Amino acid sequence: MEIQNKVTSLWGNFFKLRMPQIRAFHMSWFAFFLCFFAWFGIAPLMAVVREELSLTKEQVGWSIIASVTVTIFARLIVGWMCDRYGPRLTYTWLLVLGSLPVMGIGLAHDFQTFLIFRLLIGMIGASFVITQYHTSIMFAPNIVGTVNATSAGWGNLGGGVTQFVMPVIFALFVGVLGFSEAISWRASMVVAGVVCLLTGIAYYRFTQDAPDGNFKELRAAGKLPSIKKTNGAFFDACRDYRVWVLFAIYGACFGMELTIHNIAALYFIDYFDMSLAAAGAMAASFGLMNLFARTLGGFAGDQFGSRWGLQGRVTWLFIALFCEGIALMFFSQMTTLVVALPALIAFSLFVQMSEGATFSVVPFINKKALGAVAGIVGAGGNAGAFAAGFLLKGSTPWPTVLLILGGMVTVVSFLAFAVRFNTQTESEAKDEIDSARKPSTLRPATATSQATEQETVLNA
Repeated sequence: MEIQNKVTSLWGNFFKLRMPQIRAFHMSWFAFFLCFFAWFGIAPLMAVVREELSLTKEQVGWSIIASVTVTIFARLIVGWMCDRYGPRLTYTWLLVLGSLPVMGIGLAHDFQTFLIFRLLIGMIGASFVITQYHTSIMFAPNIVGTVNATSAGWGNLGGGVTQFVMPVIFALFVGVLGFSEAISWRASMVVAGVVCLLTGIAYYRFTQDAPDGNFKELRAAGKLPSIKKTNGAFFDACRDYRVWVLFAIYGACFGMELTIHNIAALYFIDYFDMSLAAAGAMAASFGLMNLFARTLGGFAGDQFGSRWGLQGRVTWLFIALFCEGIALMFFSQMTTLVVALPALIAFSLFVQMSEGATFSVVPFINKKALGAVAGIVGAGGNAGAFAAGFLLKGSTPWPTVLLILGGMVTVVSFLAFAVRFNTQTESEAKDEIDSARKPSTLRPATATSQATEQETVLNA
């Protein structure tokens, strides 16, 4: 798939909301932010839920596994749907349908029903794939790593913000409205679900699939391959060993981030004897690094790529992932808060830079199956969290589990060197980057995009 009129600058056009590319950037990161917020909204309230439903450590572990399990399959399906139906419709339906279990978890009354709702909520984690897909087809190769990392990083902020916002919402229901704790945690999740639902409607109204319009119209005009060809592209992606290497690598970075989001509040409560609100604030510091850390990883990937080609992007991916593994092992051995918090922040920096580095490589693997590649690699993150969940639910202390996971991440980092590109692909990427840097190629594309966008808004 070759999309025309991609924007070559993000920061220079940051506030130009009439451009469909910029509007897609802002809508996609914000939608992902809300999905991430709702996805892990229950995590900072687990101490209350655990007490009310009398959950054991093993049952808490199973709920962690459930929260990331469906996302593995949802990301695979959503990637294929993006290639087939476009990111606009795919995101709209995911937000609308995903809001239902977020609100519905309030109906949980025992471990089994709570587990089912946590399982279903996991589908909104597939929003990441759509976010990366939408920004990849809207922005040129010279900045795609930075844009992908920024949209995903700001979206991942939802995982940090929810750690302190959800306890605040919970406290408002208890302290201001006078609800019981049992009702308040349920009402807090309803709030998160309603916001997701409204965002789904906004996504349909204010975005379009590509710079020149929606996939349906572009296919009718012969500017995109037919829907039937997307099936073949999906299987081409499945046959590429590099996709599965990146699957494992993303499991070692995003999988670890998901794991920490799920356990951070309980970890600080159980091992540092902190209150619910204080533990939420500590856990939030981990997620709030997404404000810049993932962007930094994608930006570094673009810079390495500009200087050393696609293999430069791969080299940076190895460096970031290797440092992540070391940082996680270091954090796992901290026993005092004054040292543990800086160690957690250092780990957060590297884990998110690794994620940005991964998706600075993904857009160059197979452009004809971008959705499939993004979906498979994105599913790897949840597969990593799924595997980590089995270690967490056992009898092994959590600090020991994190030490083991850190060692595994360090080993997996060496797989990055297995991702190779042929001479033709390297040459094409270089030509695209050089072309994107030429002012003469920027102005017509931007003007065309704005004109197309205005027409689309009028016809929406």
